[in-house]
Amino acid sequence: MWAIVLLVLSNVFMTFAWYGHLKFRSSPLWIVILASWGIAFFEYCLQVPANRMGYGQFNGAQLKIIQEVITLAIFCLFSVFYLKEPLKWNYILGFGLIVLAVFVVFRE
Repeated sequence: MWAIVLLVLSNVFMTFAWYGHLKFRSSPLWIVILASWGIAFFEYCLQVPANRMGYGQFNGAQLKIIQEVITLAIFCLFSVFYLKEPLKWNYILGFGLIVLAVFVVFRE
């Protein structure tokens, strides 16, 4: 359970590191890169322990697919609430297909 919580928190940091700067397009690129690296540091401080804790309970492929689903869920929220972009039907369908991938990966 803690692995999942840490994965969610790490994804919040990484989403801001990768996409948060899009609201500040007039900022110099070198500042954006340094700020993104600074934010990503905290993502790694959560991501690495999450994978260590989760490995054993989940295998590597399962951890990765969990990570991808969390990433997309966080990004959907980020996109709607921070970037003010709408979720379109094809995004939701694509997300649903990735959720289907979770079912396939966890199937024995």
